[in-house]
Amino acid sequence: MSNEEYTGTIGRIVEYAVHNATDVYRLGFYVGLTSFIMITLFPFYWLLVLAVTPSDQLYQMGVLPESFDPNVFITVFQQYPLHHYIFNSIVLASITVVVCITLGSLAGYAFGRVDFPGKGPLLLLLLVVSYFPGIAFLIPLFELLTGSVSVLGVSSPDLYNTPWGMVFPFTMLSLPITIFILTTFYEQIPDGLEDAARVEGTTRLGALFRVIMPLSAPGVVTAAIIVFIGVYREFFFSFIMTDGSPENWAVLVYGILNFQQQYTTQYNLMAAASLMGIIPIAVLVIFAQDHIVRGLTSGGLKE
Repeated sequence: MSNEEYTGTIGRIVEYAVHNATDVYRLGFYVGLTSFIMITLFPFYWLLVLAVTPSDQLYQMGVLPESFDPNVFITVFQQYPLHHYIFNSIVLASITVVVCITLGSLAGYAFGRVDFPGKGPLLLLLLVVSYFPGIAFLIPLFELLTGSVSVLGVSSPDLYNTPWGMVFPFTMLSLPITIFILTTFYEQIPDGLEDAARVEGTTRLGALFRVIMPLSAPGVVTAAIIVFIGVYREFFFSFIMTDGSPENWAVLVYGILNFQQQYTTQYNLMAAASLMGIIPIAVLVIFAQDHIVRGLTSGGLKE
């Protein structure tokens, strides 16, 4: 193609785009959406292909499975108590959500609706702390939660192999984002609604739980789901604070790693266990998607 033909082709494309901007935008939107869906869903599809492929065909597998073995989803529960690991992750995440929403609501109310000296610097400090990686707190937290710290002759409690040894660091890492989300929503509630509740004899704490939180339900649900997902998939502190047995509150990732043995790795079983572990999160997001969308969109609006 000559330069003149190339320039002419580009010119026609530009002219078409200028006169048909709506069609070009729509095409770009669908191309971007399709690319995003493919990139996002392909790992799950690959897990499914890996899970249903028999062990003796794993090294010859392609994009499409050559055979299908659905019994692998039963085998993962027969070899190890995967359901117990999933249950542990759900319980730990639920406890962390309750603690974070309770403490985050109190802090969010203070930052969002109460004027006090140093509020701005404190909020900035909270933001800075939230960006610290979890590994930065590993040694002090491990010493604190395993009874190795003593103050005035009183030793810290030994929380190893207990749920509280994991809930504490989970809460510490999840609380900053919870406070920021709830602060954004709580400060948008009109003062008149809280004042009306106060006139009726409700305290500030009562107004928070009876008026502010119900009116900020999308934000509260969004914060709860973000914390739940973050804790459900967490492994680092769980690996440090438990010995890996389901009776001692080992989490889902421990159950998946059981299929990685000293000399062999059962990749199809690991993939099947991963897919089974995703189900609780998928169900949660499906049922709460309306609250998530409202929470993420209305959080940036000021009344």
